[in-house]
Amino acid sequence: MQSNDARIIRGAAIPTAAVGAVAIAIGAVVAGVDGASGVALGVFVAAGFFALGLLSLTKVGERWPDLFFGAAFLIYTTQMGLLLGLLLLLRDASFLDGRAFGAGVLAGTATWLAGQVRAHMTLKVLYVEPESGSASAGGRP
Repeated sequence: MQSNDARIIRGAAIPTAAVGAVAIAIGAVVAGVDGASGVALGVFVAAGFFALGLLSLTKVGERWPDLFFGAAFLIYTTQMGLLLGLLLLLRDASFLDGRAFGAGVLAGTATWLAGQVRAHMTLKVLYVEPESGSASAGGRP
């Protein structure tokens, strides 16, 4: 993993954890222990899905850079499908508040994506390699 990738993950994970802590407190006040556990599980699921997706996209980019865009589309689509399946599977679960879980997933997803976009926008990646102090090959200084 490159240092840029680690910065992007940190830039998304830290705000997601902060928003998750606030959301857990709100869930506890509004719906009690079931609400707090539902929000916590929702934020954890969203952060886990996106972190694993970003890590897998990093691995694809290292091995097959020409397949990067297609892999990104496939990974994101798969994430959304799996998230939908999990939401449908846990919709009638008695051990957590379904609305709180959905709110946690929504808050975690929105915060992760906003943090990831912000990290990408503030990341300074050189796209031109600077020349060394010697003269160029064309004879010009």
